[in-house]
Amino acid sequence: MASPQRLSSSVKGLAATAIELVQLRLELFSIEAQEEVLRVGALLVYGAVAVAFLSLGVVLLALLITVALWDQHRLLALGIFTGLFLLIGGGSLWLARERVRSGTRLFSASVEELRQDSAALRASKDEL
Repeated sequence: MASPQRLSSSVKGLAATAIELVQLRLELFSIEAQEEVLRVGALLVYGAVAVAFLSLGVVLLALLITVALWDQHRLLALGIFTGLFLLIGGGSLWLARERVRSGTRLFSASVEELRQDSAALRASKDEL
């Protein structure tokens, strides 16, 4: 039978290891959360700026060409630009949907580490 000091020392060591493990997992979780917030924030800012300026530029270009063709083919120019804008908008919407579907899983590294920890604890429990 193990001495009480030895058992107490083992329990303290096990508790310290468990606390350290939890601390490391929480730090990883925190880092992943910060990275995801920064990534989404940058994506939103760049996306908003791009949409605003590209929209303005495309509308002004369409107006320029329509005014240049005003006497002969104004309806044709307006029809072509309408179709083109709808096609580009639909394609962009489809690409955005695919991007969301194939995006990264939030906290996937933390979840995987917790799975490995759980498996290791089960294996050590089975050995006892």
